[in-house]
Amino acid sequence: MSLVALVGSFAPLFLLIFRASTWACLFCFTTYEERLRLCQMFVGNEESKIRQCFDGFSAAFESLLDLEINYDERSHLHDEFTQMTVYLQEVAASRGSFWHAFSSAADKLKRTIRYLKKAQDCIPPCGVQEVTRRFHCSGCFSTICRLPLDCPVQDMLVNRGDQALFSCIVAFQLPESEVTYSWKFAGGGLRTRDVSYFRDVPGAHGYLARIRPVQPSHGGTFSCVILHDQRPLARLYFFLNVTGSPPAEETELQVTFREVMHWKPQEAEVIQPWRPSLGELFTRPQALTLGNLFLLAATAALGSASVTVLVWLFFRWYLSGN
Repeated sequence: MSLVALVGSFAPLFLLIFRASTWACLFCFTTYEERLRLCQMFVGNEESKIRQCFDGFSAAFESLLDLEINYDERSHLHDEFTQMTVYLQEVAASRGSFWHAFSSAADKLKRTIRYLKKAQDCIPPCGVQEVTRRFHCSGCFSTICRLPLDCPVQDMLVNRGDQALFSCIVAFQLPESEVTYSWKFAGGGLRTRDVSYFRDVPGAHGYLARIRPVQPSHGGTFSCVILHDQRPLARLYFFLNVTGSPPAEETELQVTFREVMHWKPQEAEVIQPWRPSLGELFTRPQALTLGNLFLLAATAALGSASVTVLVWLFFRWYLSGN
């Protein structure tokens, strides 16, 4: 008898567990103890009558079986179910009919749910979009858009020497706080979304990044990771293709640089002092400096003295012979 009594006492619980899917939102926002106590208040402890009470609950809330609501509205809906429980307790205390009470409570909840804030639709093509999270009464769980974390690669064609501007912006709404940005770069002209090729870009932390002037070494894929509380929400990719020849002034600078790199020192030139000839002394007035005039006078005096000595020696030789 004790075993039969034990099984009989758990019968309502087993009934509730195996029929949970039909209770939908009612099962998600009320506890077993609350539902059992309500039925006991309405019909007493007789098992067959409690089963009828559960059937009444199921029929009244059947339209809420596959209901989806905005995840942020769960607390509001929970409060509505709490108020509904209080209302049903009052009806049970006044010996009212549970069929009418359940139907009236379900209609009121339907009107409340109709005015709840709707969840936003998914915005492709990528990203973890928390604003789209929905709560499913059919299984008491929540879901968000099943979109990839990695966004498609955006191609950017920039002339050498110009500016490249990257905007880490997504179409869906981001959380209002604790949003950070992390920039990475895969060089060598590589177009990829493989995270193993990327390296951190120091000094880039905001949602905007700029390169000026763009050089061929900047060719490759830039990646921006949007994080909320260190959890990634989206990864954007920008493939930078650098085109065009270098500007004219840069070409001239490169030519000068090459000339400097190939320059070899030549033998030092020895500055020789200028020694004008006698003819230059007479033909170039600027050559008759004070020093040159002194030199010319000394030369003339030496020449005159030499002629005088030679003439004297000649006459002496001549007279000695006679």
